[in-house]
Amino acid sequence: MNTKGVEEKKVKLKTGYTTGSSATAAAKAALLSIMNQQKIENIHILLPKRSFIEIPIHSCEFDFNKSKCSVIKNGGDDPDVTHGAEIIAELSFTDKINQIDIDGGEGVGIVTKPGLGLEINKSAINPVPKKMIDENLRLIGEKILQKNGFRVIISVPKGRELALRTDNPRLGIKNGISILGTSGIVIPFSTASYAASIRQNLDVAVAMGNYTVVLTTGGRSEDFAKKIVDLPEHCFVQMGDFSGYTIQQCSKKNIEKAYVVGFIGKLAKMAAGVKQTHVKGSKVDMDFLSELARKANASDLVIKSIKRANTARHVSEIIQENNVGGFFELICNETYKHMRKHSEEKVSIDVILFDFDGNILARRSEE
Repeated sequence: MNTKGVEEKKVKLKTGYTTGSSATAAAKAALLSIMNQQKIENIHILLPKRSFIEIPIHSCEFDFNKSKCSVIKNGGDDPDVTHGAEIIAELSFTDKINQIDIDGGEGVGIVTKPGLGLEINKSAINPVPKKMIDENLRLIGEKILQKNGFRVIISVPKGRELALRTDNPRLGIKNGISILGTSGIVIPFSTASYAASIRQNLDVAVAMGNYTVVLTTGGRSEDFAKKIVDLPEHCFVQMGDFSGYTIQQCSKKNIEKAYVVGFIGKLAKMAAGVKQTHVKGSKVDMDFLSELARKANASDLVIKSIKRANTARHVSEIIQENNVGGFFELICNETYKHMRKHSEEKVSIDVILFDFDGNILARRSEE
């Protein structure tokens, strides 16, 4: 056995499969169990890019014209709230020749707002997963479809509670998760899914007729922002570390105004011109912050302390302990300049810097 190869594989993050692939596998296993009259333990499904993936089947019940199979969703090494969730497909025959009807059951959300590319008041099953289910069932059920149709109901027993940990309530998807996926495979720690959720959030805001949004760096800053900005839930967008990307998307989607809200750590990076502020991707630049302190007429001792500080929060404490006026305003000014530049000067910006208790330390908006 080549142990070197095994060691190399350990450092490679595992891919997983989407909720869409899970639903497809469960549906295909459901049909195959009726056809073969036996339990299915593993199933191969065809992915949109024309490759196959094997997915284990968790449970399988069947008789002669209906069945129910499930898959435990595996996100690989990607941190996903649906990892470990049971995705169930119930399949039955209909008299609609060559037609496959796909709908959501318990735990799959209902769409209530426009902008998602899905029908209002219909289940939140995206077009690609629907197409995957349809195509995979037709691959094995061609003869049956000459005389019958199929009805497939996708459900997620814990979908309602899982949805509360996603953006679905904000986007107007109620009472469950979405059945998602464009490639069928989850790439670990992919920025693509986060970027997609940002675009989706902005699309909903625009579709609802709102051209002002609040871009926050996370849940806490969003909670504080909601106390001072009166806008509908779907106007609040958690941009996380993707500040440059988010404001560029605002510009593309003709958003007129964006509040940019956060704490010292993220705003210090944005002020320094960092577009993606992930902690591993960029460190807070203490030289930059010490230069801002110098511009705010801080003493040499304070400037030296800032250069030795270990976090942006530590810098904030030094500034406040020494009553250095104007420092936080400078951070907001620099953030404002960079965000305006990233938006190609198209989006009106209002930068708000909170302390950790929700008090406004500084603010910069249009003059």
